[in-house]
Amino acid sequence: MIMIEGWIRMNAADVERLRGAAVTMIEATRKEDGCFEYAFSQDLADPELFRIVERWRDEAALGAHFATPHMAAFQQAMAQATNKGASVKLYSAEVVRSLVGD
Repeated sequence: MIMIEGWIRMNAADVERLRGAAVTMIEATRKEDGCFEYAFSQDLADPELFRIVERWRDEAALGAHFATPHMAAFQQAMAQATNKGASVKLYSAEVVRSLVGD
């Protein structure tokens, strides 16, 4: 399994302005083959921090995701935001165990 975790810092107003594009992106991506989880969130303690969490079956599924029209549209919307910094990392998850729930 592939996991992606990261953050993008932008003006809080940009986070609000991008909300519709982000919801569209989330809904389309969750329907993709190989997508187990896809979520964005605004940090509760820092409204300028936009968090990213993804889980994919494999790198092929992630690669297909990068080629989708909804990814291109979302990247275009994100290009209009003030980027104050970002860090997004890919992890290979060989061992998965539940800490709470499923």
